[in-house]
Amino acid sequence: MNVTTENEITATAAFDVMRYRADFPILGRHVHITSKSPGRQLVYLDNGATTQKPQQVIDAITHYYSHYNANIHRGVHALSQEASAAYEAARETVAHFVNAASAQEIIFTRGTTESVNLVAHAWLRSRLNAGDEVLITAMEHHSNIVPWQLVCEEKGATLKVVPVNDNGELDYEAAAALLTSRTKLFAFTHVSNTLGTVNDVQRLTAMAHAQHIPVLVDGAQAAPHLRINVQELGCDFYCFSAHKTYGPTGIGMLYVRGELMREMQPYQGGGGIISHVTFEKTTFVEGPLRFEAGTPNIEGAIGFAAALDYMNAVGLPAITAHEHDLLTYTTAQLEQIEGMRIIGTAPCKAGVISFVVGNLHPYDVGTILDQQGVAVRTGHHCTQPLMQRFGVPGTVRVSFGLYNTRSDADQFITALHKALKMLA
Repeated sequence: MNVTTENEITATAAFDVMRYRADFPILGRHVHITSKSPGRQLVYLDNGATTQKPQQVIDAITHYYSHYNANIHRGVHALSQEASAAYEAARETVAHFVNAASAQEIIFTRGTTESVNLVAHAWLRSRLNAGDEVLITAMEHHSNIVPWQLVCEEKGATLKVVPVNDNGELDYEAAAALLTSRTKLFAFTHVSNTLGTVNDVQRLTAMAHAQHIPVLVDGAQAAPHLRINVQELGCDFYCFSAHKTYGPTGIGMLYVRGELMREMQPYQGGGGIISHVTFEKTTFVEGPLRFEAGTPNIEGAIGFAAALDYMNAVGLPAITAHEHDLLTYTTAQLEQIEGMRIIGTAPCKAGVISFVVGNLHPYDVGTILDQQGVAVRTGHHCTQPLMQRFGVPGTVRVSFGLYNTRSDADQFITALHKALKMLA
């Protein structure tokens, strides 16, 4: 909720952002260096696409490769034992981060996209029949649309969509009406990657569970900004990617509420997931390893855990408060610009601002910002249906991380004014 509490004010005042910036080596670089120019100091405001990595994460990955690189789970030698222990310790760290009841409820995936696909094919597909429905929302990322479309098309089921209002908020009454006996799953985002809207997961989950409908929550944009407690949220599936939480690319997580994992079929075949194989039949192990075929991203899991440890050390309440300050500070300045239209004005937002200015193309604005060292995202942000809802081809998106400062915001605003003057 866009109301700063007394505790948040205290947390913001105590937040030593420059101390944390020093942990991120890339933030010290200049871009567009030429023989005639020292370039521009990087102002990184594209955290919704991926976050930068602290030295602690880089060191954890380097240490793995330098000291105990080995394949896991089936080796008796020392390096394999150490790597296996580190990999499973990373699973424990992820479980603790989301307050899962057990580490056995955490599956490592390649990221949020694979997590959604895993649920679509390993759980939903065998339960979906012609005439059934899957419910999503109008603010979903393509990764939380297309997998459901594919399985619905295969099974003759229908994809239903909860609309959003002009502020970019879900229509909760419409959601309640769309949840019926035909609904086999309700999948929605915790935080919109385009609008910044924070959805009321507990309320939506309670609606669905009242009709015995399982819930999947896409937490890709929530995990970097908010404290996640899957037991409080009550959802059945929750997923996010490490690279959004200051960790490496190519690794993510899927939380599956205990009993549901036992109902899921293996998503892929291969080594590491089997109990016994003959040419006639294969039996599979129980638990998350059942869905982690082949050699996993071991160093990714270790880096993932290091990133979550880093966020925990900084403190999620402090991160939330700091980013809220940047959100309100920057929004106030943007609202003073003639022709400015902010897409997504819900009262409850994370640190994301999408906007258009007059008839200027977002790509043109973003290109000039980049020339001044300011990195933002432009385009439809993998939410083309949402762009159609708001009648725009795309937006410029600014998204904050824990290392951003008011000075970053000021440099962005200065660069934006220059871009608008050049494009006038």
